[in-house]
Amino acid sequence: MSYLIVITFDDADEAGKVRESLAQSDIRNQVSLDDSAVILKDADGKIKVKNEIDRGVKVGATGGGLLGLFVGFMFGGPIGAAVVGAAGGAVVGSLADLGIQKSFVKEVTESLKPDNSALFLIIRDANPNAVVAAMRPCKGEVYHTSLPTEAEETLRRVLKKRS
Repeated sequence: MSYLIVITFDDADEAGKVRESLAQSDIRNQVSLDDSAVILKDADGKIKVKNEIDRGVKVGATGGGLLGLFVGFMFGGPIGAAVVGAAGGAVVGSLADLGIQKSFVKEVTESLKPDNSALFLIIRDANPNAVVAAMRPCKGEVYHTSLPTEAEETLRRVLKKRS
């Protein structure tokens, strides 16, 4: 079973750092990270999508590209559409394929303040200790998760304090 986790951060770079830390855990077979997307809102309020395309997403990239193009038009006109569509289409499309509505992605994006970031993760399996270790240096807020209650509470507790 895969779990969706969305975490928001008060720092524009924090989501990318967490994603990289989890990717390193993935390499060591501690976390099966199926997909991820980092959404940044810069100081001017412009949205940037950075994605990692992992297992299973490559197949849906075409449909995701179309959805990414739509998201790009919502956040930046034709040029923004091209950039966001190319960079984030497969990830946003994969989120839609998993039943995540584009209105939810928009809701998360709109909730970000300037110089904030959000991390969308789709995790299949994980060693809980590896996830906690990857999150421990960060401070963020769980926006949404489909994790079991106990795991969600642990994640919220770890993200409330930076070690």
